[in-house]
Amino acid sequence: MKKEPKALKKILPIDIQEMKTEVRVTPHGGLFTIAEMFRALGLDEIVDRSVRTKTRMRGFSDAQMVESYLALFIAGGECLDDFEVLRQDRILREVMGHDLPSASCAREWLYEFHDEGKIKAAAKSAKQLGFESFVPEETDLLKGLVRVQKAMLDAGQKKEKAAEATLDIDATIEESHKEEARMTYEGVRGYQPVAVIWAEKDLIVGDEFRDGNVPAQKDLKRVLEEAISNLPDGVETIRVRSDSAAYNHDVMEYCRNNKHGFAISADMSPELRAEIQRVPERDWVEWKEEDDAVRQWAEVPYVPSWPYERKDAQPDRYVAIRVLKKQGSLFADGADRRHYAVVTNRWEMSGSDLLEWHRGKAGTIEAVHDVLKNELAAGVLPCGRFGANAAWYRLNALTYNLLSLMRRHVFPESLRKARPKRLRFLIFSVGAELVHHARKLIFRLCQAYQKLFRWTEIRKNILSFAPI
Repeated sequence: MKKEPKALKKILPIDIQEMKTEVRVTPHGGLFTIAEMFRALGLDEIVDRSVRTKTRMRGFSDAQMVESYLALFIAGGECLDDFEVLRQDRILREVMGHDLPSASCAREWLYEFHDEGKIKAAAKSAKQLGFESFVPEETDLLKGLVRVQKAMLDAGQKKEKAAEATLDIDATIEESHKEEARMTYEGVRGYQPVAVIWAEKDLIVGDEFRDGNVPAQKDLKRVLEEAISNLPDGVETIRVRSDSAAYNHDVMEYCRNNKHGFAISADMSPELRAEIQRVPERDWVEWKEEDDAVRQWAEVPYVPSWPYERKDAQPDRYVAIRVLKKQGSLFADGADRRHYAVVTNRWEMSGSDLLEWHRGKAGTIEAVHDVLKNELAAGVLPCGRFGANAAWYRLNALTYNLLSLMRRHVFPESLRKARPKRLRFLIFSVGAELVHHARKLIFRLCQAYQKLFRWTEIRKNILSFAPI
């Protein structure tokens, strides 16, 4: 008797067959909550008022397009062709109340956000000033999406008022092999968008898409101003944290003039390094001990010679950091220590408290970049048109904010810190059957998921955002 090949023993005893009749089941059962949240916030009306594209593709309203993009990103799609998967889900389309766009339709809608004239005008102006990089003015359509972003911020503030806003600002590199992508300072081609996150709320309050060759510090004062203008009423105290990209006179002077507390990583200039090295040994205070190093801090009496610095201006506070390797351990270059510094206008905090507060941005803005690029779709840009890519990035930022609001105010407390990947697994990728009965749509969720979460409570929380 001929033996069965070993490889066949690894295959499960399953036959794959095509369904002969339609089964009214969707694997995206939880996505209806996105449509409900989008509409409860009134974002559909705001989009149709503020984002008015030149043409309407196959009868889609702009609100339906934005809602479709949010559903795509939350479902795990990361390219325009992934719309075709959602389009095949008839139950999802019926529940949302409209079709989802085809890949070509979604692409044409994105193209409306691109204005070649603005790109050429910005390039010409930069060339006249002797610059290679530039940031083009945003189109009216892109500005329209900012109004959607602001509505989400207002909704979050209405639900849970906050008088303080810690704003973390940072740029990130998104590698891309598109012909139009520019070379970044890391030696790879790509783009370098900037985002501003409201740390207490975990909401993006501002973003700007940029070419890869645009220096991270370029126009950060303007980006910060625009982000602050998006903050809702009731915010009285604003503080700013950043890496050395914001270490420039314009940003720091703006914060001083508006009484915004700040902490920014300082560039290690030869003058600052010399001052740090002159700090007496007795002035170094132990901050924290690590496995192979000890971190210490000290006050540094340093006043940089900024251009246009007012002579009567109060000097900033410089806090130096010294990382000492323990005996028998050295850095890669053979040195036993490293020096860093943070500049601030906050004198009320101890050095260690200030440094801990400044380091807190690693858990906010850097985590936001990671989620946008690796768990949503901001890291896979759809085309070579700058404006379309800018819209794609901002739509991902809106998706982030929508999920953040739902984590804080809609889903169970156990999911408050859940990332999109986990929410996708537990909430959005739920098998459900759609049944028509007594002129109603009945959504029958899998029993296991019904026991896991109280879906009626989730829907009640969503509807609490709707105006009375």
